[in-house]
Amino acid sequence: MSLGLISSDVPLAERYDLALVDLDGVAYRGHEPIPNAATGLGGARAAGMRLVFVTNNASREPQSVASQLTELDIPTSSDEVLTAAQAAAALLRTRLEPGARVLVVGGAGLFTAVHDAGFVIVETADEEPVAVAQGFAPELGWAQLAEAAYAVQRGAWHVASNLDLSLPTARGFAPGNGSLVRAVQAATGVEPSSAGKPSPTMYRLAIERAGASSPLVVGDRLDTDLAGARSGGYPGLHVLTGVNGGRDAVLADAGMRPHYIGADLLSLLEPHAAPAQGAEGWWTCGEGAARVTDGTLELSGPEGVDLIRAACGAAWATVDAGGSVDADTVPELAVGNP
Repeated sequence: MSLGLISSDVPLAERYDLALVDLDGVAYRGHEPIPNAATGLGGARAAGMRLVFVTNNASREPQSVASQLTELDIPTSSDEVLTAAQAAAALLRTRLEPGARVLVVGGAGLFTAVHDAGFVIVETADEEPVAVAQGFAPELGWAQLAEAAYAVQRGAWHVASNLDLSLPTARGFAPGNGSLVRAVQAATGVEPSSAGKPSPTMYRLAIERAGASSPLVVGDRLDTDLAGARSGGYPGLHVLTGVNGGRDAVLADAGMRPHYIGADLLSLLEPHAAPAQGAEGWWTCGEGAARVTDGTLELSGPEGVDLIRAACGAAWATVDAGGSVDADTVPELAVGNP
């Protein structure tokens, strides 16, 4: 698949039969709705697109996530939610037999997923677990992290639900599971396995569950959502309502580049233009234009998604040809205030 942005002459909801939608920063921010999320997802469903919400959050039960979405005018059932806890349990089953002892460090969602996968949950390293399953929960403290470290030091397989260093909340960005996993890793020197994005495991599980043939990944984080799309060979839509903005997309490594860029989830209901190279090194998309001259990104046109797309075309082509782009010349590239 192309390393650059691609176009769609029809709305994405008509081109793809399944959207694998991230939650934090895409459908909601903390406990607050993101503008246009309910309208965009409702319109996508009306167009025939199915939805599975695929989240690196392992602390909550699928039904809890579904209830929150439903309260935000996004009607959702629990079988339309796939969490990193479920992915971690699936990963454990690739090496462990049912009945194996697993020390769970995380929230209710992880406990349920590990239990339902047939494992015996233990509370301390002294109970000789063969694996540690670690996921985020706001109530986690030093004592639980210490038990995880003791078990890993004694040879237990360390499986992290995800490695997100931060998570978006209504007040800003807080430490995510990856930050807590790093504490255990620092104490043990052992690198954990990860079930969550950017591993494509969760996407594959969701696609199999839905029986889809043409999935689209939708996310706000380049290093997890969109990197997972690239590694799994799936097209990815980057919405600019969460962690990574337009500037980040322009500077993204090839393995994290989106295939589409949209302001928010309304972009599921829209055709998507791709930038095209024109005269004198300019890349254009709609009214936006960009080129790279001696490492400097030059822009022309009004702020908006088309300008971001043009900038991505110019910057990515330069890098792919062996050149470079001076990050100091790339502005924030705002699209408004979603």
